Amino acid sequence: MLGLNFTLHTPKPDLRSNFEKLKDLFLELLLHTSGDVDEAFEWMQMLDQQHGLFTDDYTLEDFKKDLFKEKYLTPNKGGNAMSAKAEREIRSKSLEDIFGKLKRSGMGNHRTSFIGSGDESIPENRKYEFGDKLEQIDFSQSIQNAQRRDASHFSLQEEDLTVNESAHRAQMATVVMIDISHSMILYGEDRITPAKKVALALAEYIGRMYPKDSLDIVVFGNDAWTVSLKELPYLQVGPFHTNTVAGLELAMDILRKKKTSNRQIFMITDGKPTCLKEGDTYYKNSMGHDPKIISKCINLAIQCRKIKIPITTFMIANDPYLEEFVDQFTEANKGRAFYSGLEGLGNMVFADYEKNRRRNTRF
Repeated sequence: MLGLNFTLHTPKPDLRSNFEKLKDLFLELLLHTSGDVDEAFEWMQMLDQQHGLFTDDYTLEDFKKDLFKEKYLTPNKGGNAMSAKAEREIRSKSLEDIFGKLKRSGMGNHRTSFIGSGDESIPENRKYEFGDKLEQIDFSQSIQNAQRRDASHFSLQEEDLTVNESAHRAQMATVVMIDISHSMILYGEDRITPAKKVALALAEYIGRMYPKDSLDIVVFGNDAWTVSLKELPYLQVGPFHTNTVAGLELAMDILRKKKTSNRQIFMITDGKPTCLKEGDTYYKNSMGHDPKIISKCINLAIQCRKIKIPITTFMIANDPYLEEFVDQFTEANKGRAFYSGLEGLGNMVFADYEKNRRRNTRF
């Protein structure tokens, strides 16, 4: 009778150097401190006191020297700063942290189910048809077809020709809106770091997998403005209200200029709209759910729906007033809304990005 054999599990030894083991932790701290190197080192000291990160053979000073030696840090006028290498590795690490979980959960690289003119070759071939481009012809398969048809005399006929089919990959223009109002760090909960990490990972993912897609990042507090990928790790929350209207208006302006018809907005927020800008003054209502502010947001949601820009809202706080607003907002736009704990935010954004890339048009 067959049964199960159990053996003692022996974990594989971690062969990384002391520097490599500590580097990932330090890069994570740099994201939390918005690029403040000195503060990140203070955190390293605190963690060392609690968990014994360093030894007599490899001290904090040794680690600092290695960071400069490996070009993760660079001297700056105001002290030390992250290098471009560190910024790239933070993006890459963010992608691995989030996308690694997605791969384990089974999310793949989804394509449209429709076949037609496109830019990605797929295994399926089909018979040549008038109008097919020369570069689409699979000459290897076509020659084999000719040989099978007449092995004694080689003659390539039109009936032998096959072409490589291609799957159309639609270009997508995305704007990620990130709330930087004061509530994103209120009550001791850091909500801005996960939001930054998701945006960094999404930017890295798009750059690797869909280089023709575009990603713009808009932050909104009292006002709204764009931030570059390079600026994103240094992003900080301010003493701001939540001017969702300004963020939406800027996102719409950006997407109107995109040539592709596939456009979308991802909005990451933890608070209901509390602010409007009227000329040079601000209309504010810290209590939220102000009819004047809400109606303006709803009108913009309707405008986005009319120009076919879906909005996906990710709520990272459990607030009944926020949920009530998002319900109205989502209904007006015919978009989607998710309530996400901070741990699940990355998975939801990535899964929704892939879903939204699918085209429903046959070419």
